[in-house]
Amino acid sequence: MKRNNLKIVKIDKNKRLFNYEKKVLIKDLILDLKLGYYDFEKNKTQKVKFSLEVNYKDKKPSNDKDLKSIVNYAKIVKLIKKLVKNKHYNFLETLAEDVFDELFKDKRIDKISLQIEKLEIMKDCSSVGIQISKKRSHEEL
Repeated sequence: MKRNNLKIVKIDKNKRLFNYEKKVLIKDLILDLKLGYYDFEKNKTQKVKFSLEVNYKDKKPSNDKDLKSIVNYAKIVKLIKKLVKNKHYNFLETLAEDVFDELFKDKRIDKISLQIEKLEIMKDCSSVGIQISKKRSHEEL
């Protein structure tokens, strides 16, 4: 009779068996703001659309009773609104960098894909804009 050579492995309950890759999605956040390089853009607000994918990593599942256990989409929206409230940006790219700088303060966030579109600036297009992805470097400086 052949003997089974299986080993029983005990799992330490304090060790994590899984890593989570999570993503917060914000689609079509439309705000009125002053944005643009040209004089006619500096005098009045225009509609600008933001769409984001915010990737973050976690070693534990979300806690249903703890808001800090997630990257909160409402907090991200509030942050973007605060950034554009009283500041004029000449370029979409500089606005994007400010959004990145604020969001990467949360150390869990690994990558952000950001799309910003001007909705009313060109008659022949429904929108014009940029799309930028920025990933946290894990190299030490």
